[in-house]
Parts: sequence; C-alpha cells; structure tokens
Amino acid sequence: MSQLFRLSGAVQRDPEIEAWFSGVVRLDRESDVWPPEPEDELRRVARTWFEQMRGCGADVRELMHDGCPVACVEDAPFGYVNAFKAHVNVGFFCGAMLDDPEGLLEGAGKRMRHVKIRGPRQVNADALRDLIAAAYEDIRMRLRSEP
Repeated sequence: MSQLFRLSGAVQRDPEIEAWFSGVVRLDRESDVWPPEPEDELRRVARTWFEQMRGCGADVRELMHDGCPVACVEDAPFGYVNAFKAHVNVGFFCGAMLDDPEGLLEGAGKRMRHVKIRGPRQVNADALRDLIAAAYEDIRMRLRSEP
C-alpha cells in the first residue's frame, strides 16, 4: 500500500471554510487562493456535499487546501468540494480506488477523481452519497493498515 497524502492543520470546524461558503474573501494570508465567485446556487450545492462529508463520522476534520474545503480523517484527506462559475466538483483523494458502479467519477490522475455537478439536480444523489461514504471508510481503513 502506498504512503498516504497528509495535510497538517485539520480541525473539527475551520472558520475559513465557513468564510469560503459565505463568499467572504480573506486577504490576511498571502497563500490564500480563492476561486472566482460562483453563483449562489452552486455554492449551496458545494455546501450540501461538504456537509455530507462532515457527517461521515465524529473523526472528520477539515481545512482549506489549494483554495477549497477539504475533509480529512486525522490528517489524511478523503474528499473536497470546489465551486466554479458553471459547476461544482466533489472530489476524492483516493477516488481511483473507489468502486463507482454509476460511473460518476471523472479524471485520469493516478489517485484523484471528482464528480462534476452542473446544477442541484444534475447528479445521482444516492450514488454520490455512497461515494462519499466509501471514500471516508477507505481512508479510515488505510489509516488503520499503516505501520
């Protein structure tokens, strides 16, 4: 099994994530990278799916990474959301290893995959919930199997 990608600084609730969802741009750190302001509807879609990640378990932590909200178990990320002008990505750090019977996942990277959502009803919600739960369980299993 390959070494897990780790991110330091994950907390139970990150106020920067709430600022991101509310559209408030913070300019207090040079490293902040904020996406162009997406439409309010798409931001709500992103929040819905990030709340699903938050609800996976009491051990879920979060942080901003590369300008978007990321959900972790301990310091190992399992999912993220990002909102753009015309779509939302719900992404998975080990998405290439997930079972995807509905064919929602896109991308060609070695590990990461995402689901692209163009509107609130443009995705199989049950299948996406299953992917989020699977990504959470997958990272928990990977953490337990580390030496």
